[in-house]
Amino acid sequence: MSDSVSIQVPGRLHLGFLDIPGKDSSRFGSIGLPLDGISTRLEVSKAAETSVHGDESARIFAHLAALRPHLDLAGHHQVTVFETIPAHAGLGSGTQLALAVSAALRTLHDLPFHVRDDATFLGRGARSGIGIAAFEEGGLILDAGKTKDDLTPTVVSRIPFPSEWRIILVLDGHAEGIHGDAEIKAFRTLPPFPAESSASICRHALMEIMPAVIEKDIETFGNAVTSIQQKLGDYFSPAQGGRFTSRAVEEALLRLGECGAVGIGQSSWGPTGFAFAESQAAAERIVAAAALEDTGTTIRIVAARNQGALITRRTEPVEFKLEYRKTLSGKARQ
Repeated sequence: MSDSVSIQVPGRLHLGFLDIPGKDSSRFGSIGLPLDGISTRLEVSKAAETSVHGDESARIFAHLAALRPHLDLAGHHQVTVFETIPAHAGLGSGTQLALAVSAALRTLHDLPFHVRDDATFLGRGARSGIGIAAFEEGGLILDAGKTKDDLTPTVVSRIPFPSEWRIILVLDGHAEGIHGDAEIKAFRTLPPFPAESSASICRHALMEIMPAVIEKDIETFGNAVTSIQQKLGDYFSPAQGGRFTSRAVEEALLRLGECGAVGIGQSSWGPTGFAFAESQAAAERIVAAAALEDTGTTIRIVAARNQGALITRRTEPVEFKLEYRKTLSGKARQ
């Protein structure tokens, strides 16, 4: 049994919903991508009393309090937080934090992994399954939503993302995306999502984004992502005040697009925006040409992530695995 467990979990981009449930539909469905370089990293150990050191202490205390009886654990724990995904920025911070705490506790106490059960218990995956799936394994992820409240969204596809492609993240530290009660209210008050919009988005996903990733055709991929984002941005505009939550992010993305970036959009409710480039060098050229210093945004160039959470027991790092899952190539794990 380990004395302490460290875990690193990736942030993710939510590239868009496939549908939004209304009178005639019951499943969201979504498409997304985990990120390298944007993560939550923490360590959990047994202790004489419960304590949390670092950011997100309130949420972590709440998760510990809920998980102790849920996992039938005795005693106390110390959590040290080294790094966190920015909260309410559209990068999946809440889901990753919850799953990081539950997985670390399970590892520390030699309990089997039940990632999706823990996610449901902790109230994650209500609409999108991208964050849960990104925790388990990387790559471009499509989920088909869920039909029951006690389930997590069903993942229907994973595709390895080209390692040479880069994501240009546009961050606005002075804004927050809609969350909590405001998010629930937004979904209740928005008009029905047009069936033709959902049909178009699903076609973009199935016939353009998925094959383009396999074929490494970034232009087709980018055009499809932009089209999906425009449809969803216009639909959510009444709730978030425009196609983008942050005007600064919107201006920066416009410049990036003019300088050659593709796949322009906003992750979830934002304010984080994103664009894609075919390589690190191309991304750096685009950012330099866009001259974004006066937009008030922060720019990060990152790669996509083709693996899930990383758990370290003592000094031995191991890639997070679920034995019953399959690798992206379709072969069963050993």
